[in-house]
Amino acid sequence: MEHKRYTVGVTIGDFNGIGPEVIIKTLEDERIFKFCSVVIYGHKNVISFYTRHLKIQNFNVHEITEAAPVNPKIPNVINCWTEQVQITPGEMTNDGGKYAMICLDHAIKDLQEGKIDVLVTGPVNKSSISQTYPDFKGQTEYISKAAGNENSMMVLADEGLRVGLVTNHVSLKDVTGKIDINLIVSKLEILNQTLKQDFLISKPRIAVLGLNPHAGDNSLLGKEEKDIIAPAVNRAKEKGIIAVGPFSADGFFGMHHYRQFDAVLAMYHDQGLVPFKTLSFGTGINFTAGINIVRTSPDHGTAYDIAGKDLASPDSLRNAIFTGMDIAQKRAAYKEMTANPVERVTLDKE
Repeated sequence: MEHKRYTVGVTIGDFNGIGPEVIIKTLEDERIFKFCSVVIYGHKNVISFYTRHLKIQNFNVHEITEAAPVNPKIPNVINCWTEQVQITPGEMTNDGGKYAMICLDHAIKDLQEGKIDVLVTGPVNKSSISQTYPDFKGQTEYISKAAGNENSMMVLADEGLRVGLVTNHVSLKDVTGKIDINLIVSKLEILNQTLKQDFLISKPRIAVLGLNPHAGDNSLLGKEEKDIIAPAVNRAKEKGIIAVGPFSADGFFGMHHYRQFDAVLAMYHDQGLVPFKTLSFGTGINFTAGINIVRTSPDHGTAYDIAGKDLASPDSLRNAIFTGMDIAQKRAAYKEMTANPVERVTLDKE
């Protein structure tokens, strides 16, 4: 299948965090434009502020009002607002959240209209956004709702390790009440399908973690493994999914058993993200599975403590851009391969 040149949209996220810095550092390497065109959703003044602040020279951008056509050789910038804003690196402000969402809404609209092929979102701060969007739980949930499928999945991916979550941004005290057999099975179906269509793994093997310490220790430390997780694994197997578990999370990662599987399904946010970021922080990416658009993001947050100090690494954002393009390419290939399956014919023996 011929490689397509993709147009990647990148939102700046919270302009008081490290989002603008890692975008500039990623795109000042002109080699990236051999593979894609890039549209930054933010404002030229934000880019100018950080190039001056970080003393980055010769970083040129092309201002556009629409995502098509674009200049394929340099970054394109869409000014998502017209008023003046105050940029204060390292500070959480209401404006940081407000304008991050304006950029995100603009990018989602363009993605849905086919003006960009891949969306890469910069890091945001939920607290600053909640001042304007009280129900905001995270970009994954917000984008999934806009895409029409709230039963999506947050997947963290890196070389050799992929972790999907049953519950995303949920208080730990509420996790037990959220998980049930149907939810776990539906997440296994999403993870299984994304491994096939987005990573082209024909027969993915998925490890399922338990909820309690030592996976319940034969129900001494909790019965969720016996009553919910194990039955969900069995039901998934009946659907043809190669799922194994539940495993005790500490031993599973400590003994490197994840290397035997194509993905791991964790029950809650920190159960999956703590080991993932320990093993892959700075190079891993966040991917939203189960929706009909391609969205990735770096695996870090706003990092206010280092914002504007020229300390932020662009590695995760760069990987998010290339992983997004790779997923788009593989998804198109999978669609082509499965478009007209050969009908199975049984020959009668004479």
